[in-house]
Parts: sequence; C-alpha cells; structure tokens
Amino acid sequence: MTKRGAVAAKTAVLKRRTFTREFKLQVIREVEAGKSQAQVAREYQVSDNTISKWRRELRQYKEKAFAGRGHAYTDEARVNELERMVGRLTMENDFLKKLLQKLEAEN
Repeated sequence: MTKRGAVAAKTAVLKRRTFTREFKLQVIREVEAGKSQAQVAREYQVSDNTISKWRRELRQYKEKAFAGRGHAYTDEARVNELERMVGRLTMENDFLKKLLQKLEAEN
C-alpha cells in the first residue's frame, strides 16, 4: 500500500462524533458533582478540552446550549433571532399606524 493510500484509508475510518444534549449534560453534571474533569473525560472517552467547551457553552447560553444535531447555539444565532423579531415588530407597528390613521379619519 502506498503512503497516500494509507493516509486515505486512515482518514476514511475517522469520523467526527456527535453527542446528544443529554449526554453532554450528563458529563457536565458529573464534573460539577465533584469528579475531576480528566477522570470524566477518560470514562466517557471525550477530550478534556471538549468538556471545557461544553461547560463554557452551558454557562453562556443556559437552556439554549446544545440546540441539536451537534450545532452549538451561538451569538450569531441569537442575532438572527433578534433580527427576525425586529422585522416582525416593525410590521406590527406599521399595521397599527395604518389602523390608527383609519380610525382617526373616520372620526
């Protein structure tokens, strides 16, 4: 087997793992219950850095952390959510202004 073939075979085997929200919360609970982060990382076969990242996301985003399918809730998602809200409120405002104008014209 050529060197290139060995690398291709090796990378084809490695697949990025995804973890459920429940799994991440279970790992974090164990660390917060007093187990060392390194010990929990070994038990669950997860990187110590990954657990740190999960803990940071949970602190920052609370109940919206680990939204699903491995995609983290981010500030960008929050900005998009707020932009949609601004758009909706702008439309409601315009509607109410027009309604007020009609009611004033009738009186």
